[in-house]
Amino acid sequence: MTMLAFIFGDAGGPNHIGWWSLPFSLVYYALFFLVPIGCLAVLVHKIFSLPLRRRERARFFLDLIETALDRGQSVEHAIVSAAESRDRALDVRFYLLAAYIEGGLPLGAALEKVPRFLPPQISAMLRAGEKLGDLKRVLPACREVLRDPPAAVRSAMHYMVAVLLAFSPVAIYVMVFLTIFVFPRFREVIAGMGIQPPAFERLAISHTGWLVGVEALVFLLLILATLIYIGGTQFIRWFQFQGLPFVDWTAWRIPWKQKRLQRTFSAMLAVLLDGGVPEAEAVRLAGDCTANEICRRRTRLVIATLERGTKLDDAVRAFDDHGEFHWRLTNAIHARGGFLNALRGWHEALDAKAFQQEEATAHVVTSGLVILNGVLVALVAMTVFGTLIAMVEALEAGL
Repeated sequence: MTMLAFIFGDAGGPNHIGWWSLPFSLVYYALFFLVPIGCLAVLVHKIFSLPLRRRERARFFLDLIETALDRGQSVEHAIVSAAESRDRALDVRFYLLAAYIEGGLPLGAALEKVPRFLPPQISAMLRAGEKLGDLKRVLPACREVLRDPPAAVRSAMHYMVAVLLAFSPVAIYVMVFLTIFVFPRFREVIAGMGIQPPAFERLAISHTGWLVGVEALVFLLLILATLIYIGGTQFIRWFQFQGLPFVDWTAWRIPWKQKRLQRTFSAMLAVLLDGGVPEAEAVRLAGDCTANEICRRRTRLVIATLERGTKLDDAVRAFDDHGEFHWRLTNAIHARGGFLNALRGWHEALDAKAFQQEEATAHVVTSGLVILNGVLVALVAMTVFGTLIAMVEALEAGL
């Protein structure tokens, strides 16, 4: 009623404002409440839409290349012409790339000068297509890398962001507040009354720091997952070391990422072999297109095996631990229509399995977060109310 009286006026009060102050009140609340909330919403949208905008930027660039090739134009000329249009929709890195090309660099060298313009795999594929002499051959493989994740995976990321922004900080604050202000008072009152609460409540009160630590660890993991999602490959590369490729090793050990790396290697190897590139050089370029050091090491083993006179379908055993690539490539050698057509079914199967595993992991993670948060809330509630009940029972027994 006080707020309504302030806005509409209280005719009986000494500080009567009147209905005429309504516009000023609305402006006041709009400036101090709605505008900051709106700015925060826009900022959050800009930050969390970065991965989608990176994909769209890469897709636009691939479409530009394909359009130029269909028209018989030079790709470099098409990029410079697009930059001369001064379209605001183009990214600043696109203009930087066009400046390097206008300075005389070919597309591959210009992409190396602007490493953050495209994902590393896309840049490596385009450079391989440039060496092959046919960029259009590698465009389908590039678009496969840019496929959007399943809806379930996006929903899991959105849920983790909601937990990150809303529940986890509040839960940590509540637990720290209980640890500093509430539970010490409980211990003093319990000691003064000479009672013993149930063992579960005593354990929870004595180890509240562990609860805070668990929630803080979950919060940090959510922050890391959100940064990886927002920052993408460029952020992950900050944790990569030349002598210890921890990030690439981790990516190879994640099942769905390993399948996508296998698909990228297999697709590019098929494109290069169909283009007449020698086997050893095709294996090396296909390994570079994965942008993964573990894959590069395995391709070096394949090349060493080829140099000893081993056939390609036997040499690729060094790349695939399960042996499936070996018999897939063996069948592709004897098939008609080229390697890429013969291996297309396997590439689609790898994609399907990768999405299935990623979706299953997303469901497990989201369900685990729900259960963990529910357990922590229930634990705090049981501790607080169990201790209060023990105090009330002690008081009733004393009366």
